[in-house]
Amino acid sequence: MTQAPTPTADTVRRLVRTLLQDAPDIADAPDVTGGPDAARGPGVRPVAGSAGPTTWWVGTRHVLRLAPDREAALRQRRELRLRDLVRPCVPVRLPASVARGEWAPGLPCTLDTALPGGSGEEHDVSALGEADLAGLLTGLREVPVRQAETLGVPRAAPRDLHALREAAASAALRLAAADEFDAVRLAQLTASAAAQLAAQPGPPVLVHHGLTGEHLVVGADGRVRGVLGWGDAVLGDPAEDIAGLARAVGSPAAVRAATLAGYGARPCLRGLWLARCDTVVRLADALAGRAAVPPPRARAELRRAWEAILLERLTEPPAEDAEGGDGGDSGDRGEAGGRGEDGYGAP
Repeated sequence: MTQAPTPTADTVRRLVRTLLQDAPDIADAPDVTGGPDAARGPGVRPVAGSAGPTTWWVGTRHVLRLAPDREAALRQRRELRLRDLVRPCVPVRLPASVARGEWAPGLPCTLDTALPGGSGEEHDVSALGEADLAGLLTGLREVPVRQAETLGVPRAAPRDLHALREAAASAALRLAAADEFDAVRLAQLTASAAAQLAAQPGPPVLVHHGLTGEHLVVGADGRVRGVLGWGDAVLGDPAEDIAGLARAVGSPAAVRAATLAGYGARPCLRGLWLARCDTVVRLADALAGRAAVPPPRARAELRRAWEAILLERLTEPPAEDAEGGDGGDSGDRGEAGGRGEDGYGAP
């Protein structure tokens, strides 16, 4: 397996200069060549957050991504081809690669355009933004499955909601002991309900499988301007993307967007409960130091996923009869997690 060197600012500058030789249309762009290090080469800095040392800002309008190993290399090459396949089908923007090469033997890199806007953790999604998300979900169904398979996009079997419910119940008890979550709330998902929400037979669709707040580029007006992070895309259960949106923008907005996209109650509720169970497990793991996601972000995702949807608001007990919880199930939008720079949204 190729052992990738640790990239530094100087090695990234040298690499960018090499890549720019094949991209003369951006080689002289002020945002690429300017900055405090202009005399030494392009202005570069690592992207903050979870991207690690293999994702770098180049100026303010481009991002350099370095594949750290062979598996990541395969995923990056597939992602670049997949974005070209998806782009005509969806109403939101996807990054475009303006230059490609290798930064270490057998390890590719790509210089991508940055999409203007903030992350979904910085800006709330408006009603028009929900329509953008509906267009995204609709467009993903239109991506030709056979062509996606030809590109190497794998198939993924639907998850067992009953097994996830059991894992969430165990995690909820740990969270309750830490005064982080009211475990009684999981009782809404009974064993029979989990069975009824099992994935239904049908043709697979392209699933982004990573619709986090970091991967949604949202404008100050609440419109969804772009979607990043296509490396984890699979062919499978569309409820996974509904679940991702519930964690990223809140359950009410996710369910409304999915309904606008033509999904019925079953996939919407399946996505809702996938998200709710996931966030309980993820927060318990984060607090125990077993998850990459930090506890504040895990708490924010749990709060958003457990926002009440309209049906629950209409059937919930009066306030004076309701049991006290953790205060996050009122149906109002939870606060987004702290802002994290993404490799494509403008800094």
